[in-house]
Formats: sequence, C-alpha cells, structure tokens
Amino acid sequence: MSPPVSNASPVRALLPSLAGLFVFTLGLLDPTVYSDGDPYWHVAVGEWIVAQRTVPTMDVWSFTFPGLAWTAHEWLSEIAMHAAHVAGGWPAIQIAMSAAFGLSITILLHFLLERMSLASAVTLAVIAASMMSIHYVVRPHVLVWPITALWMAALVQATETRRPPPWWLIPVLVIWANLHASFTLALGFAGALALEAWSVSEAGPERTRLARQWSLFLALATLGVLINPRGVHAFTHAAGVMNMQATLAIVGEWQSANFQRFQYILIWLGLVLTVAFTGRLRLSPVRIVFVLGLLYLALKHQRYHALLGLVSPFLLARPLGEGLGTRPRPFDTAADGAPPRLRLVTGAIGMALAVLIAVAVRPRMQAAPAAAVTPEAAIAAYQATGVTGNVFNTYELGGYLIFRGIPVFIDGRGDMYGDAFMKEAADASWLRVPHALDSLLVRRQIGWTLLRPDAPAAELLDHLPAWTRLYTDSVAVVHVRRDLLAARPTTTPASVTR
Repeated sequence: MSPPVSNASPVRALLPSLAGLFVFTLGLLDPTVYSDGDPYWHVAVGEWIVAQRTVPTMDVWSFTFPGLAWTAHEWLSEIAMHAAHVAGGWPAIQIAMSAAFGLSITILLHFLLERMSLASAVTLAVIAASMMSIHYVVRPHVLVWPITALWMAALVQATETRRPPPWWLIPVLVIWANLHASFTLALGFAGALALEAWSVSEAGPERTRLARQWSLFLALATLGVLINPRGVHAFTHAAGVMNMQATLAIVGEWQSANFQRFQYILIWLGLVLTVAFTGRLRLSPVRIVFVLGLLYLALKHQRYHALLGLVSPFLLARPLGEGLGTRPRPFDTAADGAPPRLRLVTGAIGMALAVLIAVAVRPRMQAAPAAAVTPEAAIAAYQATGVTGNVFNTYELGGYLIFRGIPVFIDGRGDMYGDAFMKEAADASWLRVPHALDSLLVRRQIGWTLLRPDAPAAELLDHLPAWTRLYTDSVAVVHVRRDLLAARPTTTPASVTR
C-alpha cells in the first residue's frame, strides 16, 4: 500500500502561493484581457452608482429603451471596478482581476495537495488554470472565481469529513450574490453536496443530524442571497438568459466551442477518461451527475469551460488521488503546528511579492481596453460635424459609447435588451434579413451609424443616397445622414479615411 500524502513539508506549503503568484503575473501580461467593450460600461455603471448613491433600477444609458426596468445585478463588482479605475486607471482593474485569478488557483492547489500526490495536484491545477484562461477577461465573473473556489473547498471538505457546512459561508454567498449572477449555481452546488453528505452518512442519528444541519444551511443560504437589489427576481436572471436563444447564437462566448481548433477542455477530457477507463476513478452517483452537468454546460457554451476547469477538480481530487495510488490525508497540525504557521507566512510573503510584481510589470500592461473596441477617433470625427442624432452601433462598440456618455443603440447588456431586439440589431448589422437595415434606420430615427468595418451594413450604407460615409479606420466606420449634415450652418469636414 502506498504511503499517505504528507502535507507538512515546506515545499507543499509554499507551492500554492507560488502557483498563485505565477498565474497572477501571467494575468498581468495577458494581452487579451481587454478584448471586449464590456469593461467600459461596467466602469461607467459603477461611476453612476457612486455618484447617485443608489443602484439603478432602470436603463439610463440607451436611447432605445430609456426607463426600461433594468437593475445592475453586478453592482458591487462595478463599484470595485470603478474604484480601481479611479485609483490607478485600467491597469489597476487588471491587477485586481489577476489577483482574483491567482488567488483562486492558490485555493485550488492547496485543496488538491491535501488529497493527491504533488505531480497529480500540479497537473490538475495547470489544466484548471488553462481552461479558466479561456474566459479570463476584465468582467465581474472573474472576481467571484476565488469565492467559487472557497465555496467548493469548504463544502467538499464538509462532505468528505461527514460534517455540516461552515456557517461563515453564508455571508460569503451574500457577497457573491451582489458581485455576479452565478450565485444561483452556488446554491445548486450546495444542494448536490448536501445530497451526497446525506447519502454517504450512516443511517440513523448521524444521517438525521447531517440532514437537519445541511437543510438549515441551504435555507439560510437561500434567504441570504435575497439580500440584493433584485430580491427574489435575481433567481430568474440566469433562466431568462438561458432562454434567449437568438442572443445565445449571436454572442460568441455563449456558442459551442469550435473543436476544429485545439481546446484545453480536450486535455481535461483525456485525463478524466483515461483514468476512468483504467478503472481508477470511482465517483459517487451524485458526483457523476454533478461532473456531467458541468461538462454539458461547457460543451454547450464555451464560456463554461472556465467553470468546469475550476469546479470539477474539487469533486475529482480525492477519487483521483485514491485511484492513482495515494492515500491523502489533511494537514496534520497536532505535531508542531508548522503547517499553519507556514501558510500564514507564505500568505504574507505572497501578498508582498504580488505588490512588487504589479509595480514592476505595470509599465508593460495595457493602458486601456483594446483599440478594436475603442472607436475614439471615429466618435471625434462625428462630433466635429456638430450633428446630433440617434446612433446605430454594432454590439461590440456600445460599451465605449456608454463610457463617453453617448446614448447607445445597443451594448453588452443583452439581458435587458431581450431576444427580439438582439436579433433585430444583428439582422440589420449583418444583413441577415432583406430590408432589415432600411427599416431599422427609419423606425429608430437613426442620424448616424458607428459600425465595425467588416459589418455588411457599412458597405450597404455607401450605396444609400440618403447617407454619406464620414470616417473610416480599422476600428469603426461612421455614416451620417446627408440631410442632417446639410442642415448644419457650419461647413462639415470632408470624409476621412485612416
């Protein structure tokens, strides 16, 4: 029989912090972290909340649906992003996101090392970090990664030790519920692990006691998440988004991954299937359904690759450790208390090193979101004409318009706009339906357009007599109605191309 895993060595105590620092550094240098326009509108919403001292309950940023009911359900994340932006600009927000990514890996690897050999734990953590990197962008979901890791670690630990879940997780979940809408998944995870805790406990008083304690925890957790601006309606958000079939087909991250190209999830599948086929992976029925559910979400929507990568190792760690020939045991603190002291010291050192790394790396970080979602020159060219009117913009460019205080046609808040409107915008931008663009321009009283250069609508506008191309560069194309230009008393600039 192989010896149990020893967790009292300095190497095993240091490794999680070192791994977290490595991931933190890579996150600071990631050139794709600002690849979409959503950070712009998240920061703008955070600024509005701070200025108004309330959470918006209606739309104040679009001209298409002014006053429409919409609550900023990620308000706490948006305040944090705005505060970071005020303190240190866009690099400061990236530092916060990188810290969240690194901390989540630290928590995960610490958990794995208590249940697996060093090589197995590191391998699983590397796969997890790789899958999470697919959805590592400056958006609120990254801020809840360490909370997700903490939630899973504590609940799985409670299940495996036949104990009730720790009550301090309730306020953690309340924070989660105000950072990101994925808190509904947290309740589902807790329910599944409560079922496993009940099923593996011995029949009799122990099972009754655990059932009562887990039921109370679930009840308090459900009540706790009601402490949010939307109240009970927060539970319907995820279901509403998942039912937006047209929107899910339009937004890239909600589509299935293209397996004609390499995907990190293939490594995860290969590892799990290889160990399973050799008969060395034995999961409880609850964990089988749990893991298959995560896999289903990841195969259906590529944004869930990150969730599968982060959550599944907590469910697979002990079964994999046992199947690969190790007998894991938790940290032994009875002997000399060294591991807790080591963890405290390494945590403090890790925080200090993170600050030093951030200071050293900051000059090489992105100063702002990607140029492809920042149509600054295009907007300047339009504003120089003095023309005013409603804008028809492509989805990706709406965030920057909000950041600049310009009422938008559409932006990343697809949950507010709804399926029908998202389809209307896509049909007009990409000419999917005959005359969709002409109809939209009239019905929405559009005065100018801000479109991606590859949008077919931009080329069609060149051939419509009522419109003229004002500006072109690699980021955006601006068209303006000729009658609006003619109505201005001042001379308008000639069309510009860059």
